[in-house]
Amino acid sequence: MRFKTAVALVLLGLLTLLAGIGQKTIWAPSETFTASVPTDSAEAPLTVIDQNLRTLHGGTVKINIKGDGNFILAAGRPDDIDAWVGQAAHNTVTGVAEGNKALQVEHSDGEPTAPNPGGSDLWVSSENASGELDYSWTPPADGEWSLLLASDGTKAAPGTVSMTFPNDTSTPWAIPLMVIGGLLILAGIALAVLSARTRNGDGTGQGSVFAKRANAKTEARSSARLGMVSAGMVTAAVTAAVVAGTGVAANATTTPAPSTEPTASAAGEGAAAQSSPVLLDAQFRRILEQVSSAADAGDAAKDAGKLADRVGGTELEVRTQNYKIRSQVGSYEARMPVRSTKLLTTVVTSERDWPRQVLAVTQGDGNVVPQLLTLVQSSPRENYKLVKTTPLQPGTTFPSIGRDGTETLAASDKTGLLYSGEEALAGLADRLTSADSTFKDKLVEGESSPYIADTLSYQAEVVKSGENGNFTFTHKVVPESTVVFRTADGGALVLGRLNFAFDGTPKASGDKLTIGDDAAALAGGKETTTGMVLNFAESMALYVPPAGSTDPIKLVAATRGLVGASFK
Repeated sequence: MRFKTAVALVLLGLLTLLAGIGQKTIWAPSETFTASVPTDSAEAPLTVIDQNLRTLHGGTVKINIKGDGNFILAAGRPDDIDAWVGQAAHNTVTGVAEGNKALQVEHSDGEPTAPNPGGSDLWVSSENASGELDYSWTPPADGEWSLLLASDGTKAAPGTVSMTFPNDTSTPWAIPLMVIGGLLILAGIALAVLSARTRNGDGTGQGSVFAKRANAKTEARSSARLGMVSAGMVTAAVTAAVVAGTGVAANATTTPAPSTEPTASAAGEGAAAQSSPVLLDAQFRRILEQVSSAADAGDAAKDAGKLADRVGGTELEVRTQNYKIRSQVGSYEARMPVRSTKLLTTVVTSERDWPRQVLAVTQGDGNVVPQLLTLVQSSPRENYKLVKTTPLQPGTTFPSIGRDGTETLAASDKTGLLYSGEEALAGLADRLTSADSTFKDKLVEGESSPYIADTLSYQAEVVKSGENGNFTFTHKVVPESTVVFRTADGGALVLGRLNFAFDGTPKASGDKLTIGDDAAALAGGKETTTGMVLNFAESMALYVPPAGSTDPIKLVAATRGLVGASFK
């Protein structure tokens, strides 16, 4: 009977061992699985692939897309993609259905068409394809990233989309089965040996008391050994079951029910997304190159129409008038060229709302001093435009601002500052207007900030030499132009525009006032007996120290451009 039990244990052990080995070989799960968008999904001009799919199973996700004609796959921050999609009808790929064969798709109704997303500044990268695209989805930087798929915004986005994910290749029962199988085989062998010894003992024919006692002791020792093996087998089996159970739990593919409270890691990821800069370095450089090319084309042709896509605001106004003057006055100085090369520093906000403002300091060919470039993105579907170019003041050090995104403040916000942005600009405007300004001792002037001294000297000279006229000068802040960036030391960099008006009136009837050739090109003449007004746009950048500092405000960058001239 013992021998039969031993054979059964060995056979059971072999089967269990083979089952464990099989899980690691012939029954091992595939390293990947592929899920596709259902063929009956609704059509839409845009398809969003949710950022959660990139990290759903760990590792790199591979995407295959097939469509008719040309299409684009763009990568961007989830909030940027949502803002760009706006009210347009779209599909969102949100997850993988049970069975890992189909992708889950949610349809949102809305506007039937959208602009072509190609060329948008929101995308950190994009892939253009025709017919088919194989794409490996890797994050361009830390944080969350989604994908946007579209044809041209008017046609339906490609509907044949499949995603290949890394699969869970763990086999939690393989090792326990091999261990249990080995123990069963050992137990069977031990039982077989014991059975053979027992048979040999019974065949001696010795019936003495001493022989029976010796056989009894031998059998007891063998039974003890078998008990130990059996106990070890049971313990190992229990341990294996516990380990296997833990492995199954750890590798469960069932999605847990959503929690009403955010976890610490989820909260951290949300904070990181909120604090991430609105542009990565690669995006910024690409935008600067396009802005520089547009400015070069406009400058070379003296054609403001070539600026429209990438230049706006004050800079478009100043350059337009500059071209007009230079077409009539060959000696009139051109605006400083806009360069994307020799990028000295960038200032990028981490505020996610629009309009978004970013800064760059460059000094390429033709830039005698470094130049501060201010770019604005007015809305998600518009690209950044250059709105100001402001040369740095000689000898001025640009304030330190974190490269990974910084806070922007409201113009009236004085939190942690010696002055709010609007107070600082108003003080500068008053100082430029009046030689006796109360801000005279609150601003750095002289060699490190020559613009203030030069402007006051120019105004005084005009009054002194203008025998036939009465002249007044005003510098007024354009409130909506004010932007404030927090600096690394707790201070602020304040940017804004001042409107500089130069008003002249003849002292007596019949007196004539003469204006320069540059102003004459805009006014339509050089002389007037009724009076004249010249208008300049001044682009300014100020450093405001943190609260409690005894340092004065510093003029970091300044320039002006003639934008209007007329007779009264």
